[in-house]
Amino acid sequence: MKEILIENRINKLKSVIVNNDEAILLTNEINIGYFCGFFKSEGYLLVTAYKTILFVDFRYFEAAQKLSKCCEVICFNKLMDNLSSVLKSCNIKNLYFEISNISLARYSFFKTNLEKHSICCINSDLIDKKISEIRIIKDKTEIEKIAEAQRITEKSYLEVLNFLKPGVTERKISLELEHLIKLNGGADVSFDLITITGKKTSLPHGVPSDDVVCEGDFFTFDIGSIYDGYHSDTTRTVAVKNASEEMQHVYNIVLRAQKAALNALKEGVKCSDIDKTARDIIKNEGFGEYFGHATGHGVGLEIHEAPTVSMNGDIILREGMVITDEPGIYLPNKFGVRIEDMVCVTKQGCENFVSLPKELIIV
Repeated sequence: MKEILIENRINKLKSVIVNNDEAILLTNEINIGYFCGFFKSEGYLLVTAYKTILFVDFRYFEAAQKLSKCCEVICFNKLMDNLSSVLKSCNIKNLYFEISNISLARYSFFKTNLEKHSICCINSDLIDKKISEIRIIKDKTEIEKIAEAQRITEKSYLEVLNFLKPGVTERKISLELEHLIKLNGGADVSFDLITITGKKTSLPHGVPSDDVVCEGDFFTFDIGSIYDGYHSDTTRTVAVKNASEEMQHVYNIVLRAQKAALNALKEGVKCSDIDKTARDIIKNEGFGEYFGHATGHGVGLEIHEAPTVSMNGDIILREGMVITDEPGIYLPNKFGVRIEDMVCVTKQGCENFVSLPKELIIV
């Protein structure tokens, strides 16, 4: 099954190869893993019209032979010698690179050495656009891995709520949550966990510190885990012991905006229209200036990937896209509220990976 999925991905990538003397060299670790199943650094994946070859050094050779699919594995001593030899044997004249990943210095290295063999290096956005187009639609196995990452996150979140009480520090909650995620089967956290309290909740990407939780605070959890390379992403805002009327009022506005965006999600809708659905509710309640980020983003092998659900998001949603829905209101020096679900777009709506309650929880 995995071999078939990998082969289908490679064939889609090969569609940009017009002539048999053209090839693609992938240098991005995540893209290499996506197209061959082996997620390790120090690798290079060559895709020609007829062959797919993974170049790795001695440290990864045995593992690559076991884990990579639909490709030949070559252990290189000097990459340029092995690569140029294969390119010449395949009569490759034009070699395409991912423009978004490779540094100018690295590209110049390839260009200088391969031009000696009459091989032209081409650095354009053609490959990046094609890869994004392929990766933006998740297949069944990807969706299952994202769902498992979310299950791990939710189990860990519900357990860590037992530690949330006045007197505990943000850092303690963050460390405990990361520990639980790994105990519960996560390979790692999806990003630096955001576990912040009180006035710091007005910072969309606040950093946990030794600040102490107090009664009457909001506490923001923006959290996620990684399972077999795939990420999850969820935000919940809870209140400690009690919440003022203002806090409850703002929370309910965000909740209404978040639910409205969820209800608007389905194949065929433009990303900017989803953003507008949530943003208009917040704006009409007088808090428009306090919602300054996009309503959502794609999630998969990376925590932020296409599509972007923003005011300028011109991508049309399609079945199989995985995105977040995370409007928020952030009142400087007071508090902030964000509620985030991660969903898979369907023809008629969306399937929510998140099963956690969204109504305000007071712990």
